Amino acid sequence: MTAPTARERILAAVPAQPSEAAMPDRTTWQRVDLGPVLDGTRTPPQPTIGRRDDGAGLFYPGRLHSIFAEPEAMKTWLALTVATAELALGNAVMYLDFEDEEGGIVSRLLALGAPSAAIAERFHYFRPDGPLGDAGRAALAPYLTSPTTFAVIDGVTEAMGLFGLKPKDDTDVAGFWRILPRWLAEQGPAVLLLDHVNKDRENRGRWATGSQHKLSGLNGCAFVLENITPLAPGQTGKSRVRVAKDRPGQVRKNALPGSNGALHWFADFIVESQLDGSALVSLLAPAQHEGPFRPTMLMKRVSDALATAREPLSVRGVLERVSGKQDAVRRALALLVDEGFVGQTPGARNAQLHELKRPFTDSTD
Repeated sequence: MTAPTARERILAAVPAQPSEAAMPDRTTWQRVDLGPVLDGTRTPPQPTIGRRDDGAGLFYPGRLHSIFAEPEAMKTWLALTVATAELALGNAVMYLDFEDEEGGIVSRLLALGAPSAAIAERFHYFRPDGPLGDAGRAALAPYLTSPTTFAVIDGVTEAMGLFGLKPKDDTDVAGFWRILPRWLAEQGPAVLLLDHVNKDRENRGRWATGSQHKLSGLNGCAFVLENITPLAPGQTGKSRVRVAKDRPGQVRKNALPGSNGALHWFADFIVESQLDGSALVSLLAPAQHEGPFRPTMLMKRVSDALATAREPLSVRGVLERVSGKQDAVRRALALLVDEGFVGQTPGARNAQLHELKRPFTDSTD
């Protein structure tokens, strides 16, 4: 008889009850009281962890959430912005880091204005290099009680790799969800998973790289970050925050419907890197595009020019390919950048290179 692989052993052990030292004795196999639903006293879950600048919430306590994006879209910055806000409220944060190291995380917290004392006392940082077992749960458990309100898993693909699990396998993803993220959420905090998107933009769908269960297994929100301007020292980075899923429905109601089939637009996340090493952040509500004239026909032509270009174009490259008054073409390009259709990356001699993120049509609202 062939010996089971490490992956088979882990999946077989998923339903196994942890020891009493790791987790209190509890069961979900109990009848649920439906009275509050029937009599109208039950209130829907509210997103109280993390706030947009106008007060609209992002994450639900005790539920699973995800942010997935291409590299340099500032997803870790967004997670740490929420962490800094929770520390400022006197709460605690758990951070399970499978990608970075403590220096990079703490330096960003300090840049965001988190006090050193608060970080030392209430920012619980872990950098695991092996699967979670009873010993791991026992190590985490003391830091999951009140006042821990927010828990981050940074690097889902890397975390699953430590368990010998495959991100593209539905069974493996469901198993991992039960082993770690769901267990964390059951202890009370809002849990956020940071993940990557498929490199193929045309076929990536609404979920992170790998199995679609990464989306369907969430009972909170999933957000996609679309980078508009990359962050660099002394410069300003900007990413658009879109809602890919919102099971309770209390986040999407504060977003604008996306145009051209895009996901709902929840916010623009802006990080201003200062020369003194600090960072100013904003999470701005979406703006209705009313009032000023939008040159949609010219925006469509700029979009088409970028779509057919073999490489990202500078402003001069766009002007050479799109006929019309240069000021009008520049304005059309700027609007495409602001609205998330076009991304910018630094080029040679301080030039900004432009690449199409998604096509624009003149039917855009």
